[in-house]
Amino acid sequence: MPDLSISWWAFWLSAALIVYSYAGFSLLIIIVAHLRHRRVQQKPITPRISLIIPVWNEERAIAERLDNALGLDYPTDRLEIIVASDGSDDDTDNIVSGYAPRGVRLMSFPRRGKIYALKDAVAAATGEILVFSDANSMYQRDALRMLARNFADPEVGGVCGNQIYLKAKKADATSSGEGMYWSFDKWLKSLESLTGSIVSAHGAIYAIQRKLYQPPASAAVTDDFAISTAVIEQKYRLVFESDAIAYEEPTASAALEFGRKVRIMTRGLRGVLMRRRLLNPFRYGFYSLELFSHKVLRRLVPFFLLVLFVANWFLIADNRFYFAAAVAQTLFYILAGAGYLLRRHRVGRLKFFYVPFFYCLANAAAFMAVIRVLTGKRIEFWQPQRHGNVGQLAG
Repeated sequence: MPDLSISWWAFWLSAALIVYSYAGFSLLIIIVAHLRHRRVQQKPITPRISLIIPVWNEERAIAERLDNALGLDYPTDRLEIIVASDGSDDDTDNIVSGYAPRGVRLMSFPRRGKIYALKDAVAAATGEILVFSDANSMYQRDALRMLARNFADPEVGGVCGNQIYLKAKKADATSSGEGMYWSFDKWLKSLESLTGSIVSAHGAIYAIQRKLYQPPASAAVTDDFAISTAVIEQKYRLVFESDAIAYEEPTASAALEFGRKVRIMTRGLRGVLMRRRLLNPFRYGFYSLELFSHKVLRRLVPFFLLVLFVANWFLIADNRFYFAAAVAQTLFYILAGAGYLLRRHRVGRLKFFYVPFFYCLANAAAFMAVIRVLTGKRIEFWQPQRHGNVGQLAG
């Protein structure tokens, strides 16, 4: 019979780490944000901006994206729009070329990977502020002005905008879970800003000072994480601007979302390894704890969940509490399974089902990402998974 003391320690240590990863970390951020309360000195400035849009086979989205970019409320003589095409072999380049008379610049490269396309586009950019955008992100008309006003603060080196998911026309219940997750993430970002810096930016809408751009040393990392955290490594602030809004549709299905999360988390963990100096609290203070809690510890939660579940069954006969905990865990996973089966039905959009389902989907993706990193799996080429097309990951 196994030693129950080992099971006891495994159960409670796993439970404590899971609780800290979500509730404990959030509470800590609230306290530190209240104590530091570091506001940004904003002013209505209009620095020259280079809006860089990396693309690969975006013939169905790029025209709408460029129409949106050309319609933004920003001085035209202060805005440069560059499309960096990473070996597109559909009609993307021809469509973008049609916008040349309106000032859009196409930079067409052989297929090498997104990071290399961004590197060459940045080298050719003339703006003092670089704004990076996804090809399917539609900016609110004043988004660039909202980003730019933060750079009036000399301590600010980067700004992350506010990505909002639209209601998907043909999506399963995964989109509801993704929307819930982003609402929580943006709330956390607004608090992280008040502590000094957010953990990292996301690719839909973020900006950095051009002088702070550092091309990532590896193509196997998430570009938005690597580029935005370079700002912090150079001792500038990376902040969140809730009024700089970009709209996107969520991923259409659980299969697409799972693949997307595995890809992003795998590359994200490699990004943390690349920026491991940021985990030194003696150099980067509270930010190091933010980074570790958000990007490392949270990715380990599926392992804690597994240990918690197994240890619980060894303790089930010890007292009623462990029996109740085992029942609660089992019920939660049953609801997650039901949520998966009902994801295409109206009842599957009830929180009762989609919350456990999306939570398990996200943690299953994190589990796969950690395993891929540990086994040396590299994902260097990016193939956007949009409009119902399941992209294949190449490594």
